[in-house]
Amino acid sequence: MLKEFREFAMKGNVVDLAVGVIIGAAFGAIVSSLVGDVIMPVIGAITGGLDFSNYFIGLSKEVTATNLVDAKKQGAVLAYGSFLTVTLNFLIIAFVLFIVIRLINRIKRSEEAKPAEAPAPTKDQVLLTEIRDILKTK
Repeated sequence: MLKEFREFAMKGNVVDLAVGVIIGAAFGAIVSSLVGDVIMPVIGAITGGLDFSNYFIGLSKEVTATNLVDAKKQGAVLAYGSFLTVTLNFLIIAFVLFIVIRLINRIKRSEEAKPAEAPAPTKDQVLLTEIRDILKTK
């Protein structure tokens, strides 16, 4: 059973999938940082210093806090600011993937459009060409 598992795990598709998941997780962290540390502060500055991560609606009367962390401790909240941030993360990831896939497809199309080089003539063709050239000179 261990041997079968090793064969399964070492197949190209499984290893490729594992690498893709790891790279995807790292890419997700980069995009989260881009949105949280670069884009959202700029949007907040444009909108008057608003911090989207603290946008919430308390769903009970016990919620009186002014920030999301304390509000969650007090009771149920609808954290729509966090949702906006996650949605923006998704849109950025989707757009970047769209651009990457578009670029890959463009490269594939340009490679397919290149005409294939003519194969080198075979020995028979070279010999026939030499015979033809000799006959032309006579």
